[in-house]
Amino acid sequence: MVSLTPLQYRADLKGDLQRVETALRDAAITDDDFLTEVASHLIPAGGKRLRPAFVIAAALCLDPKGDQPDALTDAMVRGGVAVELVHLGSLYHDDVMDEAETRRGIEAVNHRWGNLTAILAGDFLLAKASELAASLGTEVAELLAATIGRLCEGQVRELQLIYDISRTEDQYFDAIAGKTAELYATSCRIGGLVAGADQAVVDRLTEFGRAYGMAFQIVDDILDLVATDEELGKPSGNDLREGVYTLPVIRMIASGDPITMLLGQPLDTETRNEARNAVIAGSEIETSKATAQGFVNDAVEALNVLSDTPGVLGMRDAATNLLSALDR
Repeated sequence: MVSLTPLQYRADLKGDLQRVETALRDAAITDDDFLTEVASHLIPAGGKRLRPAFVIAAALCLDPKGDQPDALTDAMVRGGVAVELVHLGSLYHDDVMDEAETRRGIEAVNHRWGNLTAILAGDFLLAKASELAASLGTEVAELLAATIGRLCEGQVRELQLIYDISRTEDQYFDAIAGKTAELYATSCRIGGLVAGADQAVVDRLTEFGRAYGMAFQIVDDILDLVATDEELGKPSGNDLREGVYTLPVIRMIASGDPITMLLGQPLDTETRNEARNAVIAGSEIETSKATAQGFVNDAVEALNVLSDTPGVLGMRDAATNLLSALDR
């Protein structure tokens, strides 16, 4: 089986992730038992922990012995937890906006405790992320704060075009650059900063993360159309139902396909399935895969100036294996 984690060349991958997991759980503990319960709700449900893994891999990119357990420092773990807390906080807010019922196969926070509680818990996670970032220095703190702002900007760009059948590819790319790619870019940049890499290397790592994040979101959007509810851990075809028209749908609309007549409004389950099946049957899934592959190629190219350390090899393989998630 191919691996999507950039830590696949580490000698103790499970041990690395357990350190991240323990620190992540500790970060969600508060003096208030209820807030701790809500803030911790999604952590046991798992997740790939790709963002902290990229922090660690990027931090080890210059270390020829980066496969050894003792190469992983507490600062790398804190950086990884900081970006994962931002990701978790954004999921809490996303689920409020989507009126989601499930996330990662369990009940969504907003569905269990209500929107207000979900929003406040998401805010708390973002605040904890900022606290951890501050412990890593001013540059990391400023970077993470700016990243949170860009995540919001990307999400707003998307919200402005809900149910808009005139949404363009450029508008789509602008939105995903903010709401997804920026956090991957920041993850890799934090890794470089924590490791004390020079500016040229840090910039290359950032380029990698941004290109990887663009490819990741396109793949994720394709999966929303082609995967099952069980594979996703949430309802499939949800973007269509919510009026979020992603790259394959935008391209199908642009082609003048009759599917356009179904869109531009909320869809019931039957109509959603009809629209989804039409997109799956078209050629736009394959052209969108090709676009994702182009971003993967950009990501790999950004690493070409770096030596083949365990960290670099892991990042490169994670990128080249990304589209394997669509094999079915």
